[in-house]
Amino acid sequence: MLINRDTNATGKRICGATVALIAALALAGCAKSQLTTGSISRDTGAPVANMSSQQLASQADSLGKAYTRNPKDMNVAMSYASVLQMNGRTDQSLAVMRKLAIDYPRERQVLAAYGKALASAGELEPALDAVRRAQTPEYPDWKLVSAEAAILDQLGKSAEARALYRRALDMKPGEPSILSNLGMSHVLEGDLKTAETYMRQASEAPGADSRVRQNLALVVGLQGRFQEAEQIATRELSPEQAQANVAYLRSMLAQQNAWSQLRDEETNTN
Repeated sequence: MLINRDTNATGKRICGATVALIAALALAGCAKSQLTTGSISRDTGAPVANMSSQQLASQADSLGKAYTRNPKDMNVAMSYASVLQMNGRTDQSLAVMRKLAIDYPRERQVLAAYGKALASAGELEPALDAVRRAQTPEYPDWKLVSAEAAILDQLGKSAEARALYRRALDMKPGEPSILSNLGMSHVLEGDLKTAETYMRQASEAPGADSRVRQNLALVVGLQGRFQEAEQIATRELSPEQAQANVAYLRSMLAQQNAWSQLRDEETNTN
């Protein structure tokens, strides 16, 4: 499809706001939608991904004590790093994973998690290396293929990234997380309409989780359709959390002087 050049340029200018928004969502109370670990809280029996901020802080404290007793316990260290990440303690999370990668230099899941921690900290080239080392050519993992593509996207290599997303979709057809990542690839280029198409496919696919639907809300909001974005977000979060996220999105667009441009461009294309 043809992309409006002005819209594309505006989209690129607001990419910084998009990244900042994703970080802010954790502070607004939905960090649980950012990373789904599947790990189980020993205290509550609930998945870490479903915990409130207060529960995450308590879990970080509990796992921190267990980690201190035995930092080479792979499962504890990975859970601890994940909870730290969800609490916004990116540097500390990376430090835990860096040490674990030294202790387990050939462990596939450790390398994969280390790569994601590096990417979250903005260390993209080392992240790419770690994810590629975690991959096994004779038995490739679609999650690692998608993770590698996401890192390439952040490095500005969108063509390579999308080729890998398609490869991942060949391996796992209809996987919502891949479709969502592919949508975010188009966000990074400012093609918000195409991004929304992929996000909607992702949100309607079996197995779509909160992260996928929050990404859809984000893309809808970036196009200035705040009421619709709020409705999507409200399905996943409490009304207070949803309002906070949409309010932050509005403020980020205003800071980037992008809201009026998006509104005018939408008017001109209708």
